[in-house]
This record gives sequence, structure tokens and C-alpha cells, in this order.
Amino acid sequence: MRQTRRMKKLLRAAALALLLAVTALLLALIVALQPEPAVTLMQPPAVSDVARAVALLRTHDPRRARPGAVSAVQVGERDLEVLLNHGALRRIEAYSTVSLQRGAATVRSSVPVPPNPFGRWLNVELRLLETGGLPVIAALRVGRLPLPAVLAEWALPWLARRAGVQGELGVLADVVRRVHFTPQRLVVVYAWRNDSAERMLGTLVPAGDQARLRAYSDHLLQVVARQGPGWTVSLAALVGPMFELARARSAAREADAAAENRAALVVLTLYVNGRGVGALLPAARAWPRVRPLRVTLAGRDDFPRHLLISAALAAEGTGPLSRAIGVYKEVADSRNGSGFSFNDMAANRAGTRLGEWALAQPQRLQAALGRSLQDGDLMPAWEDLPEFMTEPEFLKRYGGVGAPAYEAMLAEIDVRVGALAVFR
Repeated sequence: MRQTRRMKKLLRAAALALLLAVTALLLALIVALQPEPAVTLMQPPAVSDVARAVALLRTHDPRRARPGAVSAVQVGERDLEVLLNHGALRRIEAYSTVSLQRGAATVRSSVPVPPNPFGRWLNVELRLLETGGLPVIAALRVGRLPLPAVLAEWALPWLARRAGVQGELGVLADVVRRVHFTPQRLVVVYAWRNDSAERMLGTLVPAGDQARLRAYSDHLLQVVARQGPGWTVSLAALVGPMFELARARSAAREADAAAENRAALVVLTLYVNGRGVGALLPAARAWPRVRPLRVTLAGRDDFPRHLLISAALAAEGTGPLSRAIGVYKEVADSRNGSGFSFNDMAANRAGTRLGEWALAQPQRLQAALGRSLQDGDLMPAWEDLPEFMTEPEFLKRYGGVGAPAYEAMLAEIDVRVGALAVFR
């Protein structure tokens, strides 16, 4: 009898503990999840954003740096937000803002969560403090719930893995000497090592993606080997077989169809631009080399580059950034290159649509591309679009980027892109 009473007490205590735990969890969800995002999607990247990013990359390229030399890079709030929203966290659907003060920084992010009774948004606020080296986390708030800063330190490795940037962060931790916060500007003091460039490249591609890239590189080798003895091939003749492989691999392996599409686009993009996968992945330099050919689309060899670079960027979840990069190149060409060309923009926007479908409707795109294609299936009508305009001519005729005449021309191009058979 005594043992029975003891067992009942233990069961009541366990039930009470479980009830308290469930109650605490429910209360935490109520205060942590909120009905509205604290951060809305920032303004899409502009030409000026891309220009600053290109200048920073050229100035601080580890391949050109002297190992051990101490340098400093300054980055503004806007550039950090572009990086967070369209670059580093491209695999996580989150909207972020950064506020820089003297000696401190505040990062706010809003992450959508699946439908539930408590709220659709997880709003996170993180406060960082400057030290003599790397910053430390001083405060963490999730919704209305303040949490210990040590919890954020524990969660950061998991978030880095989710975002696919743990390797890059590891390299940066080795080379960054100090992070300094000033009003509206971040200053990073660093010194590249002998192996920094190779290590950075080696971390960009996870092991699973490396195996995919090898499969598509080997397949492209076979596709190119089947071409005639000439030195020119249509992009359509390469895209069809590559996406037929993507469809077969997705079906047979129950694989991630979007990841298969990304791998196919990356291999094609590097090949068309005269580079092998080794330019992205050092280990791939030992793979069999694909015979170089001149790849054309609608009879031109610049269209495949425009289309595939935009597609590869968009397939990484950076659609707005790929559009901005396309505009940036055309604006740069209007100043000191071949001139602003709306037919190049047509190739850019067709590529961006292709990359977006590679993510959003991966199997549908595989079915559309994994067949016998013609150039007109990939490139919209372009012959009547203005091209080779100098900057003064472009400004006179279209008013510049964002002006009504410019936007009207882009709208017409988007109609033509939407009419392509692969998108219907």
C-alpha cells in the first residue's frame, strides 16, 4: 500500500511537471511569436549597391593581397543589409536591418514561421558590443521575450549551418583582427593568410553539392564530346541534356530538384564563361576538362553569358540582386563599354526568370527544359530592342534607370520573357 501511494505521488508530480513545462512553452510561444514582422523587406538592390560591392571586392580580393599585410575595409549599413538580405543568408527567408552606433550594433530580423495559433513571425533583435577583437553578443530578444545572450552564442553555429556560411565564417574568424563600430559604418581590420583564398573557395560548396557538380561536369563532358567537329554550339543543345539529367536524378534519387537545377546552372555558367568548376571548387581542378567551345544563343556569344549568370544568381535565391547586377553591367557599358543594350537586358531577365523557376517550380522547369530545345525557347524576341546606347543617348531616350520610359521598356521585355514556351 505504501509503495502504491508513493507511486501515485510520483505520477502526480510528473504530471504537474509536464503541465508546468507545457504551460511555460505556451507562454514562451505567446510572447516570442508575433502577428506582424518587425522588419519588412528592404528596398531591392540598386545599381549603386552593386557598384560599391564590386569596388570592395576588387580592393579586398584575397587573391591579390600580400599575405600577413594588415588592411581595413569600411562597410555602411546599407551594404550590410544587402549582404544579409540577398547574400549571406540567401537560404533563409528572413528580412534584416542593421543599426550601427559607436561601439555597438543592433541587428533585427523577421523570420516567417508555419501557420499556428500564436503568430506568423519570429522577430529577433541582437545587440553586439565592440571589444579589442571580435564583437560579443550583449543582448538577445525574441518577440517580447528577453533571453540570455549565451543562448545566442549557442544558436549561432546552428544558424550558420542553416544559412550555409559556417565555412566562410570560420575563414573570416582566422583573418579578422578587429571589428570596430562607428555611426552608420562598420570597420573590419584583417590580414589575409597564404591559404585564405583557397580556403574561402573550398568552403563555398558543401560536400553534397560538390558531388552534384561532379555529376553535371561529367555529363557536360559527354554532351560536348558528342558535338560535331566545329567550335560553335548552341546553348539550347547543352541546356536540354543537362536538365534531362536533372529530371532523371530528381526522380530516381528522390533528390532535391531545386539543388539539381542549381548544380546544372552553375556548371553551364562556368563553362560558357570559359571557366571550369575548378574556378569555384579547388578540388575540381583535377576533374576531366570539358573541351572548350564557343556557345551562342540566337547567333550571339554574349547572350549565353548574360542569361546564365543571371540564372545562376537567381537560383541561389538572389533574384533582386541578379537584376541589379544586370542593370549595373549595362550602365557601366553605357559609360565606357559597348553601350547600354536592352537586348542584353532581355537575356538578363530571361535568365533571372529561369533561375527563379529553378527554385520555385523545379520539376516543371526540368520537364520544360529536358527536351529538344530551340534558341527561341530560351531567348525572347530581341531584334527590335535598342542597343549600344552611350550614357547621354540612354538618358535622353529613356530618362535613366527607374524613369517611366525605362520601366515601360522593361515591362515589354518581361511580357516577351513570359511568352517563352518554357514558362507557359
